[in-house]
Amino acid sequence: MKVTVVGAGAVGASCAEYIAIKDFASEVVLIDIKEGFAEGKAMDLMQTASLNSFDTKITGTTNDYSKTANSDVAVITSGIPRKPGMTREELISTNAGIVKSVAENLIKHSPNVIIIVVSNPMDTMTYLTHKATGLPKNRIIGMGGALDSARFKYRLAEALDAPISDVDGMVIGGHSDTGMIPLTRLATRNSVLVSEFISKERMEQVKQETKVGGATLTKLLGTSAWYAPGAAVSAMVQAIALDSKKMFPCSCLLEGEYGLNDICIGVPALIGANGIESIVEIELSDAEKSELTSSAESVSKTNGLL
Repeated sequence: MKVTVVGAGAVGASCAEYIAIKDFASEVVLIDIKEGFAEGKAMDLMQTASLNSFDTKITGTTNDYSKTANSDVAVITSGIPRKPGMTREELISTNAGIVKSVAENLIKHSPNVIIIVVSNPMDTMTYLTHKATGLPKNRIIGMGGALDSARFKYRLAEALDAPISDVDGMVIGGHSDTGMIPLTRLATRNSVLVSEFISKERMEQVKQETKVGGATLTKLLGTSAWYAPGAAVSAMVQAIALDSKKMFPCSCLLEGEYGLNDICIGVPALIGANGIESIVEIELSDAEKSELTSSAESVSKTNGLL
């Protein structure tokens, strides 16, 4: 498997590192517009290969998309990151042009590629990629829900004082501070509902902390997070490589599912060799349906800015 990661910044480099360490890909290509930057990141990562026991070849290139030819999966992380106080939506004017150009260049050299979109505002950038490329809906995936769910599980484990391997939970909806919908009703600790262990008030706190998870890190770091986003991407790429049909909440183009049309938003999907193998429609409560409708309206409003 050949994987291209567009953007060799902190998120892109973390994607490449985690993919390489898992050792399921034959090659990872890092590409960036900054002269020598991707080459340097690739060289640095390759010098960890003997220490981390992986055989994946990592190469870097400055804006030469011919080096990405015949990629099976491409990850788009390029664009400006968030700064403290910025919303993901405020990035749209700059990142839309970048993502459109990147997607078109990827398709030119890898017509069968599956694209994973990380750039923010993620749901709108995923939608833009669909409109710019015309690829089948299964071959464009927005990463957000996988990351948001990991942050949800972190907060749940913290509230429960439990090992994170005991905890399961999912976040659907838009990848934004207001659009996320942590499904607290369905969260479990080793198959037992989390609501059996913590109060409604504590659960609401977990929900709110999850929704501002990215903003919390941006405030602390001065820029967007990178370890967890990189890990989320690598897990999705691995599911494609191994055709594992693993379920991730991710941004999918909906055509009637959940009563929504012509929008990319986070819902559970099975990820395998074909990208999105199927969208999983789960039964939502009336309150959750209302939240999803509200989230979709917000995403559609941002899409309108395109």
